[in-house]
Amino acid sequence: MDAEAQKSFREFVANRSSTLLKTAVLLSGGDRHAAEDLLQNALIKTAGRWHRIDEPEAYVRQVLYRQQVSRWRLKWPWRELSVAEPPEGGFHDTDASAAAELRVVMRGALARLTARQRTVLVLRYFEDLPEADVARLLGCSVGTVRSTTHRSLARLRTLAPELAALGRGDDERPAARDFSPLEVRP
Repeated sequence: MDAEAQKSFREFVANRSSTLLKTAVLLSGGDRHAAEDLLQNALIKTAGRWHRIDEPEAYVRQVLYRQQVSRWRLKWPWRELSVAEPPEGGFHDTDASAAAELRVVMRGALARLTARQRTVLVLRYFEDLPEADVARLLGCSVGTVRSTTHRSLARLRTLAPELAALGRGDDERPAARDFSPLEVRP
């Protein structure tokens, strides 16, 4: 890599690494160390092809996704992170604390999913990619993405029912629907 390309690569890493690390943390289930390893490996692969890459961030993200897919295809799964006690479940009145609590609960819930389920949900909802793009990135069919998304969301709801209560206060509960028949007059 020549000096110009090296300078360009370093600027890219300095400007985009925090955003890319957030995606890597989500992909790795909240394990920051695994996320740092994932991102570092992606950046190493990117550096080797830097002069041929048109869209560097898209390229790094694709390498992240593919490396994560390779990790959940390994024969021996990665160890789960265990903690002594779950986070406390009190809800606060301020928006900032509610948002922080939502992040903590969501990170814990994502960590309880399999790597494949977590990867599909991150791509679909965090990265906001359409099903076709997720299927292309993961090397599977659109139907597989749909079914994995459906099963992942169902498992997420089962594993973390507290997510339903977060984000809405007592006054914001949905109103009960009235399904009684309406009288229609001619």
